[in-house]
Amino acid sequence: MEMRITLVTGASRGVGRGAAIGLADCGFKVFATGRTIASANLPDAIVRVPCDHLRDDQTAAAFAHVSDGLDVLVNSAWGGYEHMSEDGQFTWPLPFSEQPLHRLFNMWTSMMDAGVRAAFVAASHAARVMVPRKRGLIVNISHWAAQKHIGNAIYGISKAATDKMTADMAHELRPHGIAVVSLYPGLVRTELVMAAAAGGWFDLSNSESPEFIGRVIAALADDPRLMERSGKVCVAAALAQEYGVSDVDGKHPAPLTLETV
Repeated sequence: MEMRITLVTGASRGVGRGAAIGLADCGFKVFATGRTIASANLPDAIVRVPCDHLRDDQTAAAFAHVSDGLDVLVNSAWGGYEHMSEDGQFTWPLPFSEQPLHRLFNMWTSMMDAGVRAAFVAASHAARVMVPRKRGLIVNISHWAAQKHIGNAIYGISKAATDKMTADMAHELRPHGIAVVSLYPGLVRTELVMAAAAGGWFDLSNSESPEFIGRVIAALADDPRLMERSGKVCVAAALAQEYGVSDVDGKHPAPLTLETV
């Protein structure tokens, strides 16, 4: 069987890094992008592609690596979690009217430009490779903040935009056999989350490893009914239950819902 190819954006750390490792463990040839990807802690089998997704020319150059074939794109490039606390206080979730203007500007750029816009551009490049082959999967990492207030206003705006982008991309790519989904992780034990948890700000009892999301995406790509999910929101832990996917520690995280998140 021919090795399937995936490109994961924002794979230097966090969910993107975990997705890249999880997909590689499941047999995918992984191309991982990121501004600091050269120094990222990744297996040697993963191809590192330095890329600042705020630079369209660098995004185009990254996709030149997969111009001959791409099965899965994972849009995980993101920002806005920097400096979540100031002076010992967890200030990231303050109302927008109480946020310092410098932080509002930085969060907008990180979430809307390095997040939503970067995903839009990357998906455009991926579609150009996938359409002639009449197959493919684009996964946009999103969150429940698209549907209710969680964290802060800009976070919700960006995630709602991600879900709408998913729905409209799916509509346009359906005739070509390409699926597009928004995938909601649970609480992921990323570097930043673990740092915040050390301060008592997160309960990790139902958390997920970063690699869990990659395992789930691999199973999703194998689903013969994949196109039925296109355009929809998928909850990673719920898919894992359906597909029989466990986390790296053998646990099965409970899926969150709009009521329990």
